[in-house]
Amino acid sequence: MNVQPDEYKIRAARNYEAQCLSELAFRSKRYWGYDSEFMEGCRDELTYSSAQINSPAFDFRVYEENARVIAFYALHHLPSGAAELEALFVDPPRIGCGIGRQLAEHAKKTATARSAKRIIIESDPYAQSFYLALGARSIGSRESASIPGRYLPLFEFSL
Repeated sequence: MNVQPDEYKIRAARNYEAQCLSELAFRSKRYWGYDSEFMEGCRDELTYSSAQINSPAFDFRVYEENARVIAFYALHHLPSGAAELEALFVDPPRIGCGIGRQLAEHAKKTATARSAKRIIIESDPYAQSFYLALGARSIGSRESASIPGRYLPLFEFSL
């Protein structure tokens, strides 16, 4: 379902929005029904800092609708010439409205503008079908940094 808001824009995140983005990421992750123990295990990984937002190695972009941040992504530009999609989160009431797709396409353009040849994605298992529908290719799995013994699917977009 694509719902177009009255007014929206994708813009660079501001360093003072770190807490807002962290809270949005936590709400979005919780949407998938994870229990409290699991969510607490992920808290550090879902917490973003103003230093990250300001770092030249990252691109944080927010989707702002009617002057309210409702989604964001973060790209980490790696020395190898690849970029890693560190985050792509949408506020739960707007999941399924096409915002994630818009952000993923924007992330591809951002990575290309910085000369990346591919974007690596460590996906939540619930997001696998989303990335596949966008044309990502499965490239294996990686152990979670938050939950030892949990392996997450890896995908890539070739640019």
